[in-house]
Amino acid sequence: MSPTRLDLTARLCRDLGLFGLPRVSVAEPYVASDDELATVHTREYVAAVRRVSADPDRPEPERGLGTEDDPAFAGMHEASARIVGGSLVAAEAILEGSAVHAVNFAGGMHHAAADRGSGFCIYNDAAAAIRRLLDRGVGRVLYVDVDAHHGDGTERIFWDEPRVMTISLHESGLTLFPGTGFPSEVGGPGAEGTAVNVALPAGTRDAGWLRAFHAVVPPLVEAFRPEVIVSQHGCDAHHLDPLTNLKVTVDAQRELALSVSALARRFCDGRWIATGGGGYEVVQVVPRAWAHLVGIAAGHPVHLQTPTPQPWRDYVRERYGKDAPTLMGEGADTWWRSWEIGFNPNDPVDRAVMATRKEVFPLHGLDPWFD
Repeated sequence: MSPTRLDLTARLCRDLGLFGLPRVSVAEPYVASDDELATVHTREYVAAVRRVSADPDRPEPERGLGTEDDPAFAGMHEASARIVGGSLVAAEAILEGSAVHAVNFAGGMHHAAADRGSGFCIYNDAAAAIRRLLDRGVGRVLYVDVDAHHGDGTERIFWDEPRVMTISLHESGLTLFPGTGFPSEVGGPGAEGTAVNVALPAGTRDAGWLRAFHAVVPPLVEAFRPEVIVSQHGCDAHHLDPLTNLKVTVDAQRELALSVSALARRFCDGRWIATGGGGYEVVQVVPRAWAHLVGIAAGHPVHLQTPTPQPWRDYVRERYGKDAPTLMGEGADTWWRSWEIGFNPNDPVDRAVMATRKEVFPLHGLDPWFD
């Protein structure tokens, strides 16, 4: 979670000219207040983060603070609350109508729960943005999470909230942290069917990943009819990522972001907030994946055959001593089979998809077998 990821992403976006496009503005995030954090976190937890932030030598591991995943450091509260502030700036821009799309690629801290930190996440910025949307009158919000890890914190915060549908496509908890996110996890009383989990097998590649998304997400979006989409684009499903076992490409990640944008355009008058998330191959993967996300949100998708700018490559070499990728894509084939072709019980990805459809689709009056 080094700020290197953000540095290289921002520089790549700037060198590609994305920040200078006529319809793009770059806003400074602020440090979210305790009251704003308390819309999704307990005040006791926020106070604990402040204590550990002021004195990192006194961790509180029972709250997930000062652990291997969430090491304590001076200024931890301010750094984490600023990420929340960024997503709140995005939410306000959508609410005010000053923007239709907003991106906070520093955000997506989806493991943070109401009362504890987890999985590199201290405060849950996406949840705070969703809460702001609800509090300001938005009737229904869709949260789509395509990080390789289950979006457990965001799901749990809205477990009993029927106005929020959380959809998480992730590597199965049988093989990856946090060990949750199975199809049977569908939401609390009165909100059944608003938690949706697609637990994909290790080794799922582009075609299976995109097939799973399109077999689950668009039908549920049409049934739920959200007014705003908030998406989490952790790019750790990539085949080079050191922590996960999914095998997708930057090309597929770009394709999926285009699909989320299209859903927002079709159902939400375009209103869409996108965040970052996980991603631990910080030179080859993260900057390209999130630069594509920014380009799509800006209405200026970057072609996969576009060379990465030479100044950016030079900076990567001089600052980090690594060779940067030369193209914005990987030359992958992102063709995928529509669910209309039929269910293949011998395909582990199809079995994962069908398990989710059987659990959730009937709760929305949808047929799990046919679209």
